[in-house]
Amino acid sequence: MANGKSMTISEMVGMFVSPQAPLRVDAFDGSTFGPESAPLHVKVNNPNAVYQIVEHPNEIGVVRAYILGDFDVEGIDYADPYPVLRSFIDMAPYVRKPTPLDVARVAAAVFSHGFRKAPVPEVEGPSKWQRIKSGLLPHTEKADSETVSYHYDQSNDFYADFLGPSMTYTCAVFENESMSLEDAQANKLRLILDKLGLKPGQRLLDIGCGWGSMVITAARRGIKALGVTLSKEQAAYAQEWIRREGLEDLAEVRVMDYRDVPERDFDGICSIGMMEHVGVKNYKSYFEEMFKLLKPMGRLLNHQITISHGKPNGKPGTDEFLDRYIFPDGDLGTPGFIESCIHDSGFNVVHQENLRQHYALTLHHWNHNLSEHWDDAVKQVGFDRAKVWGLYMAACALNFELDGIQIHQFLAVKPDRVGHPDGKWYPLRPWWKA
Repeated sequence: MANGKSMTISEMVGMFVSPQAPLRVDAFDGSTFGPESAPLHVKVNNPNAVYQIVEHPNEIGVVRAYILGDFDVEGIDYADPYPVLRSFIDMAPYVRKPTPLDVARVAAAVFSHGFRKAPVPEVEGPSKWQRIKSGLLPHTEKADSETVSYHYDQSNDFYADFLGPSMTYTCAVFENESMSLEDAQANKLRLILDKLGLKPGQRLLDIGCGWGSMVITAARRGIKALGVTLSKEQAAYAQEWIRREGLEDLAEVRVMDYRDVPERDFDGICSIGMMEHVGVKNYKSYFEEMFKLLKPMGRLLNHQITISHGKPNGKPGTDEFLDRYIFPDGDLGTPGFIESCIHDSGFNVVHQENLRQHYALTLHHWNHNLSEHWDDAVKQVGFDRAKVWGLYMAACALNFELDGIQIHQFLAVKPDRVGHPDGKWYPLRPWWKA
């Protein structure tokens, strides 16, 4: 990009980063920044890297440039870029705020070559506004069906590449850091069923049941389990798993919106990793629906990702990268707001716990599995989408570690004020093993 009126890429970098930073940049224009021995070595491969960031000076610009290979990082594992992301976080003390004059100089240098619209990765989905213009209003049944399909109907084999045999796509619960992922996922399913306290012959509804691991686990205990999902791929996998286990008399999975479940009087309901799709503005109505579906003294276990710090005016936590590439229309609320919604829907909240560190460990296992099965993952969904998933999981692991996001389990009971006016709706102390 250098010419008589312009500047080199290294000069641009130098406006934003201190010369003492542990960073090396080699650019397509032949310029360099930082020592050769720096632990973080970035290669800017073409001018599109600059145009992406000028057009979108936020995470979308950086993500597009990364996915398309406009820049690269020496030694990066696309399936597990966590070490590189951690190195970028460690760069924070060396990043400096440019002056308005610096920004103007960079803009002049870029536009001296004419405006160029940078390409968009094929794996990027439409923005929220584009979805609305097409008639997909957030969190309507039609929009939820399409957005859930966008995320989950990739390839069951692709998900198996990183989830492992449990096919459980939510936070595991570890006894210690050396516990295997499979044992930790089994531990999580055991913990949820123990909290719900269901006995053989009682009825469980699993909302957003995924590939069926909870339905299967419950049925093995003799519990009659119904799972609902909006993903046809997930339902087909779960139905085959049920047949393989010979559990047809106890377990069922349907492609169905939770709002359309006709049955009532369930003994227990679990919602595991589902609320991220519901929308913060719909939390209270969601829990009111759960309240109607449960019998008196029935229990609800809600397991969901939360944001650690509330947004101004109670706005939900959203992320443009996740919205376009991973979870369209996904947003998060604070744990206090969620507990209030459960309470205001008529429940007694019995217990809640934060499993933040457990999710970071879970994601590290998933990144490791993706790395181990990288060739098959690329075969299943293509190089760019596999690269996106590696970035997404590593970034989430880092975000959990930095306490930007958390994950909570809320246990609640539906009061029985008529049948049990004494208020003895659950045992005095926790009845489950942690």
